[in-house]
Amino acid sequence: MHRAIATVCLSGTLEDKLNAAAAAGFNGVEIFENDFIAAPWSAERVRRHCAGLGLSIDLYQPFRDFEGAEPDSMRRNLRRAERKFELMERLGVDTILVCSSVAPDTVDDDDLAAEQLHTLAEHAARRGMRIAYEALAWGRFVNTWEHSWDIVRRGDHPALGLCVDSFHVLSRADNGNGKTDPAGIATVPGEKLFFLQLADAPRLDMDVLQWSRHHRLFPGQGSFDLATFTTAVLATGYRGPLSLEVFNDVFRQSAPDRAAVDAMRSLIALEEALGRQPEVRQRERIELARPAPAPELSGFAFTELAVDADSGPRLARALAAMGFAHIGEHRSKPVQLWQLGDARILLNSGGEQATAVSAIAVETADPAASARRAEALLAPALPRARGPAEADLTAVAAPDGTEIFFCRTGAEGTGWLSDFILTGTASDAPTAVTHIDHVALAQPFDYFDEATLFYRAVLGLDPRHDSEFAAPFGLVRGRAVTEPAGRVRIALHGTVLRRGDWAPGVPDPQHLAMATGDIFASARAMRARGAPLLSIPDNYYDDLGARLELDPEVLAAMRECQVLYDRDGVGEYYHFHTEVFGDRIFLEIVQRAGGYSGYGAVNAPVRMTAHRAVRSPTGEASRRLPSEGQAP
Repeated sequence: MHRAIATVCLSGTLEDKLNAAAAAGFNGVEIFENDFIAAPWSAERVRRHCAGLGLSIDLYQPFRDFEGAEPDSMRRNLRRAERKFELMERLGVDTILVCSSVAPDTVDDDDLAAEQLHTLAEHAARRGMRIAYEALAWGRFVNTWEHSWDIVRRGDHPALGLCVDSFHVLSRADNGNGKTDPAGIATVPGEKLFFLQLADAPRLDMDVLQWSRHHRLFPGQGSFDLATFTTAVLATGYRGPLSLEVFNDVFRQSAPDRAAVDAMRSLIALEEALGRQPEVRQRERIELARPAPAPELSGFAFTELAVDADSGPRLARALAAMGFAHIGEHRSKPVQLWQLGDARILLNSGGEQATAVSAIAVETADPAASARRAEALLAPALPRARGPAEADLTAVAAPDGTEIFFCRTGAEGTGWLSDFILTGTASDAPTAVTHIDHVALAQPFDYFDEATLFYRAVLGLDPRHDSEFAAPFGLVRGRAVTEPAGRVRIALHGTVLRRGDWAPGVPDPQHLAMATGDIFASARAMRARGAPLLSIPDNYYDDLGARLELDPEVLAAMRECQVLYDRDGVGEYYHFHTEVFGDRIFLEIVQRAGGYSGYGAVNAPVRMTAHRAVRSPTGEASRRLPSEGQAP
């Protein structure tokens, strides 16, 4: 498929946008009028620059408020259109997007609109050009694709056709107002469908114009079913560009080259999803991206924590108190291997990074296939120094810089464990930890949606459990990505707006959660062994007892062990935490009961406040660790 992107998706000057689109591998662009108006280049120079980059100019857009005009306005509109046609000739583009009118003086008369669009198409055809008419979801009178198609049919001109935009169609269909049916697009003759624009979006209950201007996303980052929508478009016989048109406050502030790669990844992932649709597979002349399928993931091989001279020893002591055994040292790097059950944690003191989750290794059935898929989906490969007798592991960088490794722990001769000289035996501590339940990663404000697409496309994880909660120092957004069996869970979170400088919070907190089969036995054993566990205020347990009809003995055990609690319609969640190490890392122990698949987000403000209390000027940890001046 021909892949295109509207220049409005990217930040920077027109030159910046074109260069970024070409570098990311796009075949063509839509020139957004405002980008051209602000550019110092002539139309001829823009045309030459695009040709030099290997980019076609597929669409000029938008042309607004044309149809349904009074006679005087119509004359002015035709004059305006002729000037745009002249510009398009100079640019070398033959299709212009005409949006349904939003002008307050628009006449509600479909016959008049069809007649005027027919006239416009006549003017365009004289120059070998076409009119792609699009129904804006907030159009004055024409605001569904069905209505725009009816007007195009009445207009009855070979140079007049439809542009369908997934946002304008699905934003109305997903609102449940019954005014539009995306599946019906499949009945439109392919020769009358001139252009396709694609955008995803979260489901929001808000004014559709504001929703469109500020919250569109690239495919795979939101909630729209773009595979089914695009399948309906392709069923018409449409073989034009798959073109992205995304208005988003974050993307238009991000580096254009990075956003363009994110956009291309979204189209590759969408094409893969289209290839799974039986209707598309059976059609001839459709060439779609087919990256290697995502191999099955069976858990975390290890999680690596970068540590420094202060946090490293503290984390080592904490792990020992929690029952972990120090069982190995890396052959060539200052990396310790700690293990309890199937939970493995590496402490890496060899880098310049502050205390953080520096790497995640997933257990994959086929590491080589996982690596090929990551490459096909534009995940940046990371160089890795490899010593003698060390495993040849592939690592790619997630949007926040976390390294993602693909491993098979039991692979004879090639497993990552061969990188370590075993120095101890497994732990027999009675702390009941079994495996890593999830890894929680703070995402920079600008990378949250990019991270969703990365984990969804590269690892084949599904987004779940979107949440927002009011934390002590700002509104926090959360989203988990997980494989179907829940063996690989990554909880993404970040502040909705950038924090003010005053907030005494941990910048970008992260944590590692381990599973246990007996939360109270784990808490008691760890506390007895001196683990630095977090204390929770009595107010929390008083409120818990008032809100929920809990067994008094269970509630007493939660209070004694400082265990937090959540439940939903299918199960329960028990969890407790350690204090913070360095300025952002803490550990969590969790127990899931029944079918609970969430992450206890309702308790996050309580945990954050408790961490703050420990690390405040009057808190014990602050006196013990004067170098740590911030708190979550």
